[in-house]
Amino acid sequence: MLLGLRVVSTAPKNPLDAGSLTGKRALVTGSSRGVGAATVGLFAEAGASVAINFRNKEARAIKVADAIRAAGGTAVTVGADLTDGASVAAMFEIIRAEFGGLDILVMNASGGMESGMAEDYAMQLNRDAQVNLLNAARPLLAPGSRVVFVTSHQAHFVETTTTMAEYEPVARSKRAGEDALRALIPELAEAGIGFVVVSGDIIEGTVTAVLLERASPGTMNARKDAAGRLYNVSEFGAEVALAAVEGVPENNTRYVGDIADYVGEAASQN
Repeated sequence: MLLGLRVVSTAPKNPLDAGSLTGKRALVTGSSRGVGAATVGLFAEAGASVAINFRNKEARAIKVADAIRAAGGTAVTVGADLTDGASVAAMFEIIRAEFGGLDILVMNASGGMESGMAEDYAMQLNRDAQVNLLNAARPLLAPGSRVVFVTSHQAHFVETTTTMAEYEPVARSKRAGEDALRALIPELAEAGIGFVVVSGDIIEGTVTAVLLERASPGTMNARKDAAGRLYNVSEFGAEVALAAVEGVPENNTRYVGDIADYVGEAASQN
């Protein structure tokens, strides 16, 4: 039996009850588009005050915030380069001034397949920056708060399952980030802070999916055929949102989508 194994079924588009997050404050990194934008929108619909983080897509972040405000929600935009400690510190000062603290931190931003970046950029962003982000957020996280780290099956299982060559550097850096964050679980638990890893298959409609398909045409269809189906941005965002409010699962891991190819049919059924 593989401990912590949970294959999650398709989630409804809006899984959080209206008003269930009233009075709560949430930051989702990389939330100007894609899964991050979907997740932060769901939090806002449930009543949370939300901080929309972006690196260089300010116009998109403002559009997300405007839509939330137009629907009666509370949102601020907070630009920050997560690989820059001073930039992260400034982001949290804005959040402290606006919200006074945080109840939910979703660590969604990642990268490493972009062109023109330093050779070790993936490790800087997906490992070092994630640990620094959590450490910088700690003073704002009270007992009862929740931290969610978003990753992929290709990264989560990279030590035991071969992934696409184009994605391997990113996968290994995200697994390194996950391991570094998991090492902090005892410390977080002592402070009353829950920690959940959300691991998903390739998500249709994301930048990563586009880059993988561009690097290796046919990747999406091949993975869809193997998995039976792939989650889209809205569906996966719903699972990330649920991870922030539901009980912490065994082994602190929430699996979204088929995992049989990564752990074997027998293990996935136990």
